[in-house]
Amino acid sequence: MAGSASSSSATTTNIMLAIFEKRTNSVDLYRPLRNFIAFNYSDREAQNLEDDLQTLNQLRSDIERLSDPTPTARRDLLQNYFKALCLVETRFPISPDKDHINTVTFIWQDAFKQKQKASQQNIHLEKAAVLFNLGAVYSRIGLSYDRATVDGRRQASHAFMGAAGAFAFLRDNASTKASIGSSSTVDISIECAGMLERLMLAQAQECVFENTIAKGSTPGVCAKISRQVGVYYEEALAALNVPPLNQHFDKGWLSHVQLKTALFYSEACYRYSLELHEKEEIAEEISRLRSGVSALTEVKKSSKGAAAQLLDAIHKLEANLNRNLERAIKENDRVYLMRVPSPSSLPPLPAFSLVKSMAMNDVLDASKEKMFASLVPDSSAKALSRYTEMVDDIIRTQAEKLQQASELTRVRLKEMDQPESIFALEGNFTLPTDLKEDVEAVQISGGPAGLEAELEQLRDLRRVNQEVLVQIEELLQKEEGEDAQFRSQFGTRWTRPQSSTLTKNLLDRLNRFAANLKQAAESDGRIERSVREHSALMSILDRRPRQLETLGAQRAGLEDMLKEMKRKDDILPKLMTSTGSYEDLFRKEISKYDHICEEIAQNIEAQEQLLLQIQAQNNEFSAIFNLEDYKASREKCYKQIQAAIAKFREIKENINEGLKFYVTFQDAITNVKQQCSDFIMTRGIQCREMIEDVQRQMAGLSFQDGKNTVANNYPSVGYQNQRSNLHQQADPRLQTPYYHTREQPTMAGYGHPPAPYSSPQPPPPLHPYQVPPASAAPYPPPQAQQQLPASHEYGQPAYPGWRGPYYNAHAQQPGSLPRPPYNIPAPYPPPHQSGYYNQQ
Repeated sequence: MAGSASSSSATTTNIMLAIFEKRTNSVDLYRPLRNFIAFNYSDREAQNLEDDLQTLNQLRSDIERLSDPTPTARRDLLQNYFKALCLVETRFPISPDKDHINTVTFIWQDAFKQKQKASQQNIHLEKAAVLFNLGAVYSRIGLSYDRATVDGRRQASHAFMGAAGAFAFLRDNASTKASIGSSSTVDISIECAGMLERLMLAQAQECVFENTIAKGSTPGVCAKISRQVGVYYEEALAALNVPPLNQHFDKGWLSHVQLKTALFYSEACYRYSLELHEKEEIAEEISRLRSGVSALTEVKKSSKGAAAQLLDAIHKLEANLNRNLERAIKENDRVYLMRVPSPSSLPPLPAFSLVKSMAMNDVLDASKEKMFASLVPDSSAKALSRYTEMVDDIIRTQAEKLQQASELTRVRLKEMDQPESIFALEGNFTLPTDLKEDVEAVQISGGPAGLEAELEQLRDLRRVNQEVLVQIEELLQKEEGEDAQFRSQFGTRWTRPQSSTLTKNLLDRLNRFAANLKQAAESDGRIERSVREHSALMSILDRRPRQLETLGAQRAGLEDMLKEMKRKDDILPKLMTSTGSYEDLFRKEISKYDHICEEIAQNIEAQEQLLLQIQAQNNEFSAIFNLEDYKASREKCYKQIQAAIAKFREIKENINEGLKFYVTFQDAITNVKQQCSDFIMTRGIQCREMIEDVQRQMAGLSFQDGKNTVANNYPSVGYQNQRSNLHQQADPRLQTPYYHTREQPTMAGYGHPPAPYSSPQPPPPLHPYQVPPASAAPYPPPQAQQQLPASHEYGQPAYPGWRGPYYNAHAQQPGSLPRPPYNIPAPYPPPHQSGYYNQQ
């Protein structure tokens, strides 16, 4: 039997079905199960399990009454009883066999034809009936929500998906077992359970469609969702039209599903045609509309017994389809004149599902239930023992692989005769303490592999400083160009000094900065070459052994993880609730160990690749340093390591000095850029004032006139607007100019020249990077160039006060080459020579 309901909304298509529950006869489970425990275990065990027996019997009694106050309470009762049945199944054999519990018989009526009954002496019929009722209750829950609201439709859709999940679980796990034998009913068959799953999914998707319409989604989206509703109804209808279901349901069921199938197919045609009309695809629109009208016309012939609301919805949709069809035909005849394809030639309408059957495995999982936990049948105990052996075999095999990998590492390193001071295979106790600390310090600081990142920092800083220099030069060139333009425009009236005269000191200073940068770039190049040339020497300080140690630690962790997984692996509850093959359960549980086995395999593979790299590195090391001589003289090996450490320190210090240089240089050049910006702004202010004065002179006006008329014979280049502000407030930067001339000619007709041209100013203070004249610049100017006095010296050494030969080279004759970035050390320089590490 089924019940129907419609929402209170204006949409009359929401007529849905709910399934009635199966009915059963009373059964006493307490006495037969208690007798079985007392006979096969002990009276004491039966007494200990008294509470569990009473609980089970009470659950069965509640199932019989069908008197739960709400559908949700009924759902919970059915779920709890099903989990209890799973526990009973593995502990209490119920069957006609004389050695089993043969006094229990379960009787259940067919939900759709109550006169038909099934009677079986096994638990399979009981479990199948409970699952059927669970799906029926979920359908009633879905029908109980107010589907006039968005939230109500969403909850109803979720409940219908729960019903679909229950019927799917029945089909996949209980129908086959319950159908064995002569006494069974159609409602719990595989065919009926599959049909009901499709029906519940159709109603769930229908709720989604109604929400989609309510949200105002596009016609294309609505068409896809509507079409999927029709697809689900089509699948249910197909099952209803074939045995054993074609003779089991009344005509009302068949009419309902037929009408829903045609209704939502035509709805999809209607929504899809709206999208086609927007795209002006009139020919296909006409064909889709005709297809929808044809489907409705055909289904109305078999609508006997259908709900009146459903028939009314079909009539309304048919009217909409005909109206749009008539409009489209007229537009095509008058405007488009397109050939209309036949509906059979069109591709299927697209469909999109937004629902799926709820997964019931976790909902109905009984492995965590404590009922009858003390009863462990002999078969379950044997299965547990076999599973434990399988797990032990996995752990033993993987542990052997890990042990073999560790042993292989030791053997391979031994074959390569690796120095104990490098790989520390047997510990670092043979290496002198100071040398050991130096090697560890190199590795902590990044080792030779980390030098490339620091060299990249040098390149970035050099590039930034070069870009700032270019920006300053462009600023000065722009100002000089503007000054030349006005000088050409106003001729002899433009009496202020030329920009090239005033910026000479700044340009000289920038040239020295550029020379410093050039010399720094050359030093950077020498460092990079040194790193490349000595990479083989410093490779003995690489961190490969630490990587091997890391892999070894990972292996130890993986082995511990395997043992911990085995300790927590309690499969007995699952064995006691499993109704299928133990082998299937074992495969599922064993798969938990697969990911750890994969990690172990990856660890061993990584170790193999690392050993290959170490082998190549060892070959290069042996070729360079003559490994046989090293074996004969351990002291020579120590000196080789010391040489590598010294070279690393030297390069590291040079890089650090370079980084400090570029940071300090950037501060200095930024200061110069600000001075140039101030200079250009001051020149701009003076330029505007001079333009105004020149224009007054050309207009025949005197400075005493109170008028502000400006002649229009010459352009004012946009400076007049700032004149009032300039006269109201003096710019403090005009009082201390950044340039001066020893002799300034008086401007013709200029009664009061501005302050920057009035009187000599004291020379500018020494820049922080300026040095006494005795110090040589990194790149001395050519001899033909005139040397400026000390007060105008803007250049400075790359690293002020630095005593080494890195960037600040000693004075050289023209044409001589700069000194290399470091002094060539002795073959085995003493440790700690540069102070990079603290003395021990």
